[in-house]
Order: sequence, then C-alpha cells, then structure tokens
Amino acid sequence: MARKVSCFLSFFLFFDFRSFRWMQAMIFAINEINRNEYLLPNITLGYAIYDTCDNIAKASEEMLTLITGAERYTPNFRCQKTSMLAGVIGESASAISIAMARILSTYHYPQVSYFSSINTLSNKREFPSFFRTIPSDTFQTTAFASIVEHFGWKWVGTLAEDNDYGYLGVHLFSEQVKKLGTCIAFSETIPLVYSSDRYSDIAETIKHSSAKVIIVFSGDTNLLPLFREIVMRNITGRTWLASEAWSTSAFLIEKDQANFFSGTLGLAIPEGTIAGLARFLFQVNPLHNPDDINMKMFWGYTFGCSWSETLNEQSNRTLCTGNESLLYVNNAYTQVSQLRITCNVYNAVYAIANALEDLLSCGNNNETILNEACIPLQDMTDNLNLQVVRSLQRVRFTDQAGKQLYFDQNGDPVAKYDVLNWQMGADGYLVYTKVGTYDASVPNGQQLVIDEQATIWNGPPVSECSNSCKPGFRKSVLRGQPICCFSCIPCPEGEISNGTDMTECLKCPQDFWPNRNKDSCEPKDIDYLSFEEPLGITFSVSAALCVCQTILVTAVFLKYRHTPIVRANNLEMSFLLLLSLTLCFLGSYIFIGEPTSRLCVLRQTVFAISFVLCISCIFVKTLVVILAFAMTKPNQNVLKLFRPSHQRLLVVLTTVVQIGICIGFLSSSSSSIQKNREAVLTKIILECNHESNMAFLFSIGYISLLALVCFVLAFLARNLPDNFNEAKFITFSLLVFVIVWVSFIPGYISTSGKYVTAVEIFAILSSAAGLLVCIFFPKCYIILLKPSKNSKSNLTGRSHHVK
Repeated sequence: MARKVSCFLSFFLFFDFRSFRWMQAMIFAINEINRNEYLLPNITLGYAIYDTCDNIAKASEEMLTLITGAERYTPNFRCQKTSMLAGVIGESASAISIAMARILSTYHYPQVSYFSSINTLSNKREFPSFFRTIPSDTFQTTAFASIVEHFGWKWVGTLAEDNDYGYLGVHLFSEQVKKLGTCIAFSETIPLVYSSDRYSDIAETIKHSSAKVIIVFSGDTNLLPLFREIVMRNITGRTWLASEAWSTSAFLIEKDQANFFSGTLGLAIPEGTIAGLARFLFQVNPLHNPDDINMKMFWGYTFGCSWSETLNEQSNRTLCTGNESLLYVNNAYTQVSQLRITCNVYNAVYAIANALEDLLSCGNNNETILNEACIPLQDMTDNLNLQVVRSLQRVRFTDQAGKQLYFDQNGDPVAKYDVLNWQMGADGYLVYTKVGTYDASVPNGQQLVIDEQATIWNGPPVSECSNSCKPGFRKSVLRGQPICCFSCIPCPEGEISNGTDMTECLKCPQDFWPNRNKDSCEPKDIDYLSFEEPLGITFSVSAALCVCQTILVTAVFLKYRHTPIVRANNLEMSFLLLLSLTLCFLGSYIFIGEPTSRLCVLRQTVFAISFVLCISCIFVKTLVVILAFAMTKPNQNVLKLFRPSHQRLLVVLTTVVQIGICIGFLSSSSSSIQKNREAVLTKIILECNHESNMAFLFSIGYISLLALVCFVLAFLARNLPDNFNEAKFITFSLLVFVIVWVSFIPGYISTSGKYVTAVEIFAILSSAAGLLVCIFFPKCYIILLKPSKNSKSNLTGRSHHVK
C-alpha cells in the first residue's frame, strides 16, 4: 500500500542548488526507507514535490491542491479517495510554513519543516500538527545573546528580513541582550522585493554607525543585493553574526567579496553524515528522468547548456547532452562534506516514517493508540492524518550520526548549534570553520563554548558606543542617548569604583579614604601637629628663643638686682613674672606632638596656671605702682598697707581660683582623645575632646577678666611721672595681650583640625612674648645701654612733660 509524502521547495529566478540538494535528499530517504525490510515492511512511500516559488499565495494554492487531490479544488472536499497523505515535509521559509501550517492544522495533517525556525510555530494551540527538525528561534536568539555576552559587545546593530522570521528574531534577540546591558545601535529591515534605494540606505546606516557588530536574521537570497552594496561602498571592519538561515550559504559570497565578510560568526545546525547520499547526488541525470523539468533546469544551470527544446538562435549556450559529469562540478549541490540542513530534511522523512511504523505497531511497547485496540491500516484511512500527528508527538529514533531525535511538547527538537567562523581559504574562497558549540540541554553557563584562538576577525572584535569607564570613574548616561552611550566622570571625594563600567561609586568605610586612582580604599593617615613638620619646628624654635630671651632677661636682672631701676619695680614680682613667662613658653611644647589623655590634662593645667600667674604678678605690680603714687601727705607710705606678704597672698588666691576651675572641669568630664574626621576628609585628626576645650576656654575667660581689670588700672595710672611709671609699659603689654586673645577667638572658631592647636600655640607665644617685650625690654635697654639713667637721682626726678 502506498503512502504519499509531499515536499515543498522554493526555486527562484536563479537556480537554488542547495534547495535542489535538499529535494534529492528527501527522495534518497524515501527510496532508502522503501528498501528497508524492517521499517514499514509491505508499505511503499511515494512523494509529490511542489514549488512554492517563495510566495505565500502560491504555497496556499498548491497546499489546497494537495489536500483535495484536484487542481480545481473545492475546500473541504477530497476528490482522490484512494490517496493517503501521510505528511508534508517543508517549507524552508518561515512565513510560507506559517501559511501552510494554518491550512494543514485545520485538517490535522502532519507537517515537518526542516528549516522554518520562527518561534511562532511552537504555539501548539495555533499549530497543533506542526513539527520541525530545526530548533526554534527562541534558542537561536539565546545563543546569539550568549555570544554577545561572551565577547562583551555592548553596542550592536540588527538587520531583519521583512517578514515574521526577521521581525521576531530581532525582537527576541533585543529582549535577550537588553537584560545584559547591550543596546541596539540601529535596526534596519531588508526588503523582500528588490529596492536599490533601501539597500543604499541600509548600507549608509551601517557605514556611519559606530556599531561594529551586526546581527542578521534573514534568508540568504534577500541578502545578496545588500552584500553587493556593502562591497561597492567598501565597508569593512564589521563582524557579522549570521542566523542559521544564511550561515552556510556558500553561493552568497563571491571570491572578490570574501575579504569583506571574513570573520563572520554564524550559528548552524550541527553537521552530520548520510551514508550513500553523495553517490546518489552525483548519479542524478535528466536522461533517467526525462519528465522532470527541475532536473533539466538544474543540469542547464550547472553546465551552462540548454536542451534542444529550449535552445534558440540567439543563445550562446551549448546543447545539453546529459553525458556531462557532476564529478568535476563545484557548487552548493555538490558540497556534501558538511551536511546540515540536508540532514534535517533526511531526518524529517525518517520522523514521519518512524511515526507510521510506531502507529502500525501500536507503539514501541504495544500500547494502544487513542485508548483503542490496534486497528488495521485499511480500517483507519479516514483519520490516518490525526493518528500520525499523535504518533509524531511520541516518536523517538536514532539518526545516522548516532543522535537521538524526538520532539518536545512544542514540536521542537533539542536545540544544538555549531558556531561557524568564515575564514579565507587557500584558494581565496570562504571556508566555514567550526570554532564552538551551543547546547541548550546543558546547565546555564556551560551552554556556549568558543575557541577564541581559532577565531579569525575582520578587524578588532570591539563594538562600543562609548569606551569603558576605568576603575575610579563611573558612567554618566548622556541625555537622549541609550544607556550604552555614556561619559566617564571621576568618583566624588570619599568614593571609589573598583570595576569597569560601574554606574555608581562606592563609599569608603569610616576610617578609610580612596587612593590616588580612586579604585580602592586605604586607611586614613593619622594627623596631628608634630615636631617633625615645618609648623611644629617653627613653634619649637620660637618657644626656645623666647625661653632663651627670658633667661637672659632674668640673668640681667639678677646681675643688676641692686641697681635702682630693678629695685624700684618690685624685684620679687619681677622674678616671679619671669618664671611664669618661662612656664608659658615651655608649656607650648606640650601642645606639639601626638595628643594623649594625660597630655590633654597637662595642656590645660600648665596653660591656665602659668598665664594666671603672669597676670597675677602684673596685677600686683600695677597695684604697687598705683599705691606708691597714692600718697597725699608727706611721710605717708600707703605701701605699708600692701606688704610683700599681702602681694604673695593675692597672687596665690588668684592662682588658686584658676586651679579650682581646672579641677572642676577636668573632674566633671572624661579626658580622652577624639578622632576628628570632618576637618580634613583624607585624614583623621587626633585632638582632645570637647570637654578639655571647654576647660581651655573658661581658663582664658578667667585670665581675660584679670587682664581686663589690670589693664583698666594700668590705663588709669598712665599719667604718673615718667621716670617712675611702670604702668605705661604694663598698659602696652596688656593691650598686646588683649589684642592677641581677642584675635584668637575668630581664629579658633574658623580653623579646624591640627590648625586649632597651632592657633592656640601662636596665641600663647605671642601673648607671652608681648608681656616680656613690653615690660622688661625697656628696663634692659636702660640697664645695658643707658646706665647713666640707672641712678636714684634720675629715678626720683619728675618728667618735665607732666603738667
């Protein structure tokens, strides 16, 4: 009993040698099955071949003719009752397969495509009887996305054939790479009808785009005019990603065009072998099939000849004899070293044959079909098509390559691809070198394998809208541009980026700061006013000079302590004042160096006591001057009421008050070191805590109060006789003292970090030096340089300027 398998192929204005090879492979498979005594014994498979002319309307018309059995068909009627259509093989173009599948699914006829990969056909609700031996585009786009991710391409262009295959392929690919952060630079449509303007526009877009990687979802024939335009415009340095529809189309690229498209990466169906097919292909001859017009057309295009019935006087072709040999022909038909789609055609025929075998044997395990007992073939003629569809859903067989073939719930096979690289051969033609694989059945992360060392590129395999941002920079998206187009801006202070193309910078931990390149965090430097730095050295030298001057003044006063000018200015208080000034100068050293809790206490204590001792001595000296000139009657000595013991007691009392202030503040608060991280962002400043600073400020307040009282008294005594008037020098010294400490307040508030300590030291040194210079230097001047004035007679006289 004969069963018919129909094949739908497309031939174009030129002869498609590859499609003709597919047709011959189907015939070879059917003949091989008919000779197989184990597969479908006593069953003969026949076939009918239809040319769709790459036209949906033509394909639909031929489909209705096939189903009804008449060229003048009436839908829903079958004229040939004896014809049993087992299945349809085809089509290659996805758009035509969709049109065929809608008709075949309506009548439950099985359809197995070998080349239609559009993912729409996986919808079993819409196309319940459609199967295919080529993976769905869903897997192909995932494989392309994996390749883009593997090479780190972020800026790519896409070309889509003007049909569902192209549109859906680009759409699925765009959705996949969007998740990877890759942007589409341009997306152009390849027309199905020749249009020189459109090809020119597409080529111009490719030429001026910064995208160097172009993914193309298209059939091979529609790419031919575009590729010619690419060559004519000399567009090189592009990496083309070819979908399986044209990744192995050898006839597309001519020898003089090969260098433009070398380096192309393409996905292809894994190659296989078909024993005996090559011999079968080389044995075909139009003399064996005189009624086969396709065979005569093939022969004419292959050898450039014409048959007698088509030969005319104007033709330059020779007459075909049929004795020409295919052994010396090199075209797509004779290239059988890498069979890919041809194997799909071969497996499609065997899928239907195995489905029939499984159906007739009631399943591999003698199971029933449709829950019914096995029915003889002649008894189920009316619903054979539906039975084959259900059997195809469960069919499982091993092809000649040893691979197990079966269909999943969507009618798709297991997705496996070879990654091909177009490379220049020794003869100048392109050869397809396998450089990797993609297997959707393995776990994620292991699906794509590419040998980069074996891959040849057409220019550097780089495609970016913007150069990658190095560590230390972050991406800033340009307004109105895709996210892949950005500028690189440095990370702000205190933040780093330790990777490329980071969108946000990372803040360093609290006690860390970015390094110079802002690509890692380093511990902040610990900083304080040290003896080694220039500012610390300056203060140290200044304090040492002031101490030396104080010692020299003390030595002068000791040497000349019996002279009138020294004795007349309260010798005891003078020496005590010099001692307190020495303590002030030496106390500045405590403010230099790494602060500790004990040093913080010592700083405030030494400063407070030494300065209050200075002002107390000056206060006593001022009172002595005023009381000395407060006598209103002869022989009246007011100083008897303010004896030296009283003077010492006053100094002690004023000093004890300051000691009480220090003890009160330091005992009520913890003395500790705090880390100042705000003063200098790149450093940690070690300083005394705020409680110690408050004690320092209150000490200054008390000293300032004493200085103010002393200044007022000295100011009131400024008009006393010049020769006896120490109040004038005290007034100037306290004026300098007050000016220094009044200036200290804004300086103290406006500075931060270790410079606060520097301001304190400067105020201490300058105010103490002011007291030393204004009070003691004039006396030293008279003692050392004007000794004639250092006499009792000169000191007891009155100034002539006093009225």
